[in-house]
Amino acid sequence: MGEAKFERNALVKAVDGALAEQARQGAEMRLTTPGGRFQVRWDENGSASALGQLPFFAEFLEVSGVFERWIEGCPMTYTSPNAPEVCDVLGTWLLSILDGQRRYAHVTGLRGDAVAPQILGMSRIISDESLRRALKHLAPSTDERCSDEERIRREAQLAKTTAWMDDTLKESTHEALNTEWILDCDTTVKLLYGHQDGAEIGYNPTKPGRPSHTIHTYWIANVRLVLDAEVQGGKAHAAKHSLPRLIVIIKALPSEKRPRLVRGDNALGNEPVMDELEEMDQRYLFKLRQTAGVKRLIERHWSREDWKDIGQGYHAVEAQLKLYGWSRARRVVVVRRAIKDTLVAEKEAMGKRHKRQQSLHFANPLQPVKLWEYAVLVTNSEYDLEAIGQLYRDRADCENGFDELKNQWGWGGYTTQDLERCNLSARAVALIYNWWSWYVRLAHPKTRLEAITSRPLLLAGVARLTQHAGQSRLVLTLIHAAGDQIKTMIANVRKGLEIILASAPQLTKTERWKALVRYIVEKIIAAKVKNHSPPALPPSITPLIATG
Repeated sequence: MGEAKFERNALVKAVDGALAEQARQGAEMRLTTPGGRFQVRWDENGSASALGQLPFFAEFLEVSGVFERWIEGCPMTYTSPNAPEVCDVLGTWLLSILDGQRRYAHVTGLRGDAVAPQILGMSRIISDESLRRALKHLAPSTDERCSDEERIRREAQLAKTTAWMDDTLKESTHEALNTEWILDCDTTVKLLYGHQDGAEIGYNPTKPGRPSHTIHTYWIANVRLVLDAEVQGGKAHAAKHSLPRLIVIIKALPSEKRPRLVRGDNALGNEPVMDELEEMDQRYLFKLRQTAGVKRLIERHWSREDWKDIGQGYHAVEAQLKLYGWSRARRVVVVRRAIKDTLVAEKEAMGKRHKRQQSLHFANPLQPVKLWEYAVLVTNSEYDLEAIGQLYRDRADCENGFDELKNQWGWGGYTTQDLERCNLSARAVALIYNWWSWYVRLAHPKTRLEAITSRPLLLAGVARLTQHAGQSRLVLTLIHAAGDQIKTMIANVRKGLEIILASAPQLTKTERWKALVRYIVEKIIAAKVKNHSPPALPPSITPLIATG
């Protein structure tokens, strides 16, 4: 009929071009590399995951039931049939945080993983925009303009979400409170680069003048678990903004689970904080700012002859101090250590020499002049000076936790325009961080491994999924050089889970989690006893219930 004479239209050409391009991409490519020539082709139908060791962590979540209960308690309800399932939302969030991502847009890098969703019982990994919308549904902004009825609905939803995260965070740390633990309070700065709610210019030692949020954090010291976290505006860095949540946390605990000590830096060493804790008969240890009154105290006691060596080059004496504005005199410990390094003082030129180069003055540590660094601690506890010194030095580990959470987890990111979702994300990161910390300590109870070390050891690898005769088989390939160490650590994990399942098969998943945490704590304590023992409690303080 002459159809061949008609020219093909643009649509047909486009289809033919796409088919030709697809055929070309499916063919093998010949690549020449420094190692020789290789034949490379794309595997479009393969099922593989870069989170190769995720199945072991997923088994930990399944035996303990923490992930399942997190999903069941989630107060998110969608009415649209096209909306994602709660499991897909929280599973995507979990994988993103666990992978060390910092932005919602990074979720796109996981969406091609067809294995990880099956391992966690998900149907798919949702998009970053779907995740943002889901979290906005969970934590709606109450500052946006809306009707009174809508505002009441949002506040009710936010209260449900807050209670849900409160319960889940509490569950992740509750059994650790059976030991003699210390509560560390501190704040950290989260830098912002946009126009977010609460983005204010406040205390920011890293980038002065840059807007930020402030994350108030409450730690379980030594095991380095997060009790709770709260994101506030950039100017809310003072202790008065941490105090309300601190009091709520302590009062919610029964007397046998309260911390043996509340510890903090000089931001907490003020009358309102100490007075509140003294009313609850709660022991504390804070550092004092070197105000005029504190400096006069140092001047009065520097020449004393009874300075006691408290280890690691530190010396201490004890005194009583009542500063202006304090309701009573309190016990203080003056701590000092000699400065051994060479000091440099920078002096600006004056007068005619103003434009010349600045001068440096070196202090020679070998001169017959002793240079001391002083710190003054205030406490209502009855620890001796040696124990006080050790507790003061141990507080530095809190900064390591901030460094890990900000730089190796997602505390420095997951930023949205509204403060509510930023707060929810910070608490979710803390929750996943706690779960992963317990898992790593089960694998390696001797010492704590930060995420930069534990992820390559216990999460990385290549997993290929094959299915045949109704069975799913995962073949794992380790890319880490410490393959034998990894297999030993995984064996420790599987042994612990098998002991919990075999010793008490009648337990519910909630009771399994408690038993599993007790088992991990016993392993940690057993490993620590071999190295060193913590400072002993004074006879006047009743010991807390020991884990066992």
